[in-house]
Amino acid sequence: MVLSVRHNFLFVHIAKTAGTSVRASLRRLQRRDPLYLLQFLCSRISHVTGHRLACKLPRHARIIAAKEMLPVEFFDGLFKFSFVRNPWDRYVSAYHHIKRERAHFLAGGAETFEGFLERAFDPHRPFNYHFDMFSAIQREYLVDLHGNLCVDFVGRFENLEADYAEIFRRIGAKPPSLGHKRHETKRKDFREYYSDRTAELVARRHAVDLKEFGYTFDPQ
Repeated sequence: MVLSVRHNFLFVHIAKTAGTSVRASLRRLQRRDPLYLLQFLCSRISHVTGHRLACKLPRHARIIAAKEMLPVEFFDGLFKFSFVRNPWDRYVSAYHHIKRERAHFLAGGAETFEGFLERAFDPHRPFNYHFDMFSAIQREYLVDLHGNLCVDFVGRFENLEADYAEIFRRIGAKPPSLGHKRHETKRKDFREYYSDRTAELVARRHAVDLKEFGYTFDPQ
């Protein structure tokens, strides 16, 4: 999550939606904020104290955290936005991310993509931050306690360049060149990873996302 007081925006970072690249660009604006030094100090204090002071908005915090922590008028006046991604494609990206950076999480049966999905959806597995973050419903990052969307704009990973430009147009700043942080290596089309059964697993789990954002297994 990135909050800028000077540019009056709040970015909700959903994992594996190009958020790291977008976040890097937004942080350039955030560093010019008059309150950035205080934000930085709070972040460091939070880290030193094991995050026991609740003085930091975590990178992948849901928008409800900001709504609960910020004054109502200030929160309501922010331009709030995020990016989402086709759930089937997002799982393939998450699988390659974990395989590349946290391969030990896949040991014991999750080395294949099907095994990875089974573990991600297993309600009895021990808590694992990465699996839980990647298997979370995307809409739940963007709603209040009553299920109402709290964002003003939802960009699409599939329309990244245009939506990135639109965000900066609304912020009123010139968009820096969009870098590619954690850029994925070339891989197959996401549909090739799925069987009918595993595709249906994702469809059932993310029915809310499919309805809200209009995603389908075979993009039109």
